[in-house]
Amino acid sequence: MAPVTESISRPATTRSTPVGSARSALISILGEFVAPYRRPVRTAALLYALTGMGFGEPASRQAIARAGASGLISAERDGRETKWSLTEQGHQLFVEGRTRVFTDASRAGHWDGRWLVVIAPVPESHRAVRKKLYAAFRWAGFGNPSPGVWVTPHVDRLPEATKVIDSLGLSPNTVSFIGSPAAAGISEDELVQRSWDLGKIADDYDDLLARFVGRKALSGEDALFAHLELIEALRQTPYMDPRLPEALLPDWPGLGVVERLQDLRTAWAPAAHAHWLSIARLD
Repeated sequence: MAPVTESISRPATTRSTPVGSARSALISILGEFVAPYRRPVRTAALLYALTGMGFGEPASRQAIARAGASGLISAERDGRETKWSLTEQGHQLFVEGRTRVFTDASRAGHWDGRWLVVIAPVPESHRAVRKKLYAAFRWAGFGNPSPGVWVTPHVDRLPEATKVIDSLGLSPNTVSFIGSPAAAGISEDELVQRSWDLGKIADDYDDLLARFVGRKALSGEDALFAHLELIEALRQTPYMDPRLPEALLPDWPGLGVVERLQDLRTAWAPAAHAHWLSIARLD
């Protein structure tokens, strides 16, 4: 692909220290500001958002290029500019992700007591596979009570788990089943405690509240970057919190925190989107 030559809009202020990776930030930008409009967006607009979040231009360009190489977005030339559109694969991923992050915060009032258990041993020497497995299973709400063992009360996520296992080539050595805990071995309460670090999760939620709650109304690029920071934080909550049924974890404070952050997202969205539409020349 020819090098991008269009001019780059520069935000007036940028974060001094970026949070997370440029790739993760780009995912938040695409999901929040590109997917809903289904219209091509200039490289310059993506760079404006990424540099405003504290990422350098080389890292930002690399994140965009890698998203294109992965099939998440596709490029087209418009004169001297390059514009990017979500592929159908990318759009579907964002639809699924939006459901998990923004509409699946509540916990089911009824749980039938069954667990999905996946035993998927991966040798220490296969670190890349282990990393992908851990990330995918955390996203799906699995806990890891002992090496190679993954559990979740969300039994409806068996197809998701199956897709991950198959894609990583782990099927020949994987065992999975759905059922209720038997009398032998540790209790169900102990299973929960071993599978997730609930104390750390609660502390992480406290940190999120301190970061976002109480901020004054914002406008312009301040609204855009605060909104993106909030979106990025919300996107990480399914990785850290399995959102267990109330029968397993009564009075869990995480649910209330997520709901408050969702309310902030709703309140900040109009000003953030208005500024994005202006920057992206979509208004």
